[in-house]
Amino acid sequence: MNDTSHILPCVMIPMSERQLLLPNVSVAEIVDCNHIEARDDSPAWLLGDLDWRGQRLPVISYDAANGGEARMPTGNRGRIAVLNTIGKNHGSLPFLAVVTQGIPSQTRLASDQVQTVDDEAGPADLMMVTVEGEHVSIPNLEYLEQLALEAARTH
Repeated sequence: MNDTSHILPCVMIPMSERQLLLPNVSVAEIVDCNHIEARDDSPAWLLGDLDWRGQRLPVISYDAANGGEARMPTGNRGRIAVLNTIGKNHGSLPFLAVVTQGIPSQTRLASDQVQTVDDEAGPADLMMVTVEGEHVSIPNLEYLEQLALEAARTH
């Protein structure tokens, strides 16, 4: 009998430079990218707002939050990943949204498939790792939540 107790169901979310790696439980839903309502005079990392299940969620560009350029996806491949928040403000902000540069995919990973690397991390990165040879970022969800709270206060 195989020991699957150390296997974690995960989602790989494409960004401009690399993918994000999150456990499945972090992702509430993946939705189409054509529902973003832009704001005037917003920071580069704030692409606008998404009306999702009766809630207004700030849509964050992970790339811009990490010091890069905000990019809207081209073609029909972009999506919005609605993420569950985990911080102390979960009661007032239970979700946030991040625009993707492609369609997220599910994977199942064992701990020996994920290796820590010394790549330069940005403020939105918690940790840089490789998964089967591919460089991947584990996002700093608390940092993203702080950005989402800032956006919620200014709207």
